[in-house]
This record gives sequence, C-alpha cells and structure tokens, in this order.
Amino acid sequence: MVIGELVFRTLITYLLILLIFRVMGKREIGELSVMDLVVFIMLAEIAVFLIEKPGSSIWNAIVPMAVLLLVQWGSAYFSLKSKRFREWFDGKPTIIIKNGKIDEREMRKQRYNFSDLLIQLREKGYQHIDDIDYAILEPSGKLSVFEKDDNNGSNYAVVLIADGKIQYTGLKSIQKNKDWLMNEIKKQGFRSFSEVSLCTLNTEGELAIDRNNEEE
Repeated sequence: MVIGELVFRTLITYLLILLIFRVMGKREIGELSVMDLVVFIMLAEIAVFLIEKPGSSIWNAIVPMAVLLLVQWGSAYFSLKSKRFREWFDGKPTIIIKNGKIDEREMRKQRYNFSDLLIQLREKGYQHIDDIDYAILEPSGKLSVFEKDDNNGSNYAVVLIADGKIQYTGLKSIQKNKDWLMNEIKKQGFRSFSEVSLCTLNTEGELAIDRNNEEE
C-alpha cells in the first residue's frame, strides 16, 4: 500500500513538473532567468515534501505547484506583452566591450569583475582584448562576443526596433533619434514602427528589417 502510494505520488510530481517545464518553453539551462531558477528550487522542495511525506495530503503539494504554474504562465505572458516587465524580471543585456574598449562603469553596475570577464573570454578562445569588437553580458550571465574582422569591423548588430517598439538604448548607442529611424524605415516601404517586427543596424550601417506578420 505504501509502495503504491509512493509510486502514485512520484508520477503526479513528475507530471506536474513536466507541465510547468513545458510552459516555461524551450530554453537551455544557461539561458534560464532568475525567476526560472526560483521556480526550479521551489519545485524541488515541493517534490521532496510530496514524495517523502506519504502521510500528508497530496493537495499540500499539488496546490503550491499549481500556483507556481500560474505564476510562470502569467510572467511568460506579460514578458511577451511588456518590454518593461520583461526587463524588470529577466534583466537586459549589457555591453561590456564596445568598439574594442572595456566599459568599466557598466562592469561595476553589474558587479562583474575582470576575472569573470577574462575567464569567459578564455572559455570562448580569446586571449587578447584587441581581437574583440563587442562583448555583451546577457541576462543569463552568458557572454556573447563579436570579434573584429580584417577591416576592424564585426558582425555585431544594434537592435533598433523589437516587437514594433523603438529600442531607445540602441538608438542612443548609435547617436540617432526617432525621426531618423522613421525616415529610414519609410525608405523601405514601412509606414509605422508597428509594422516592423525586428530592425537591426550592423557595423557597416546597413539596416535589416523584418515585417510584423500580424500587420499583414
């Protein structure tokens, strides 16, 4: 009887955790947000309670897991709808190296030291800062590196529009304004920012624009 209940509780735990993971979407472990990690830790604690306390009601574990599922679903939904909400929960990328120069101020803001930087650069096979044009610290803690090419440029692209919304941080980094961006997308046949799903600018000054399919 005890073994049967233990098997049942284990299966229920497995199915609930699997359901929550499916809601979280397809992301690698290294790309999980802080909120995802909190959910992971809480799920682990609830799972241990459910399996190791056969005398307790199974609802004592099912209800908290269901709440976590709703929280995860709600946060994922609002992250898609609101850039501000997404940045508040998940954080936003930080440029650590720009045009081959280290930004010590941004490093201090992120509590990111030179040891961390050099370790992550070595892991990617870089020994010299001179080889790097841009390095971006992602919200997950991963470092994305763009090396210089033979013409001292790189394939790094600044995001100017995402989900139909102007990315003012990107505009500021290239020292342009909203009016300039509006003129540029009009040249490509777009009438408003909402028609653009994604717009990026590379180091050669070339715009890449993807149309928002929802506007069609």
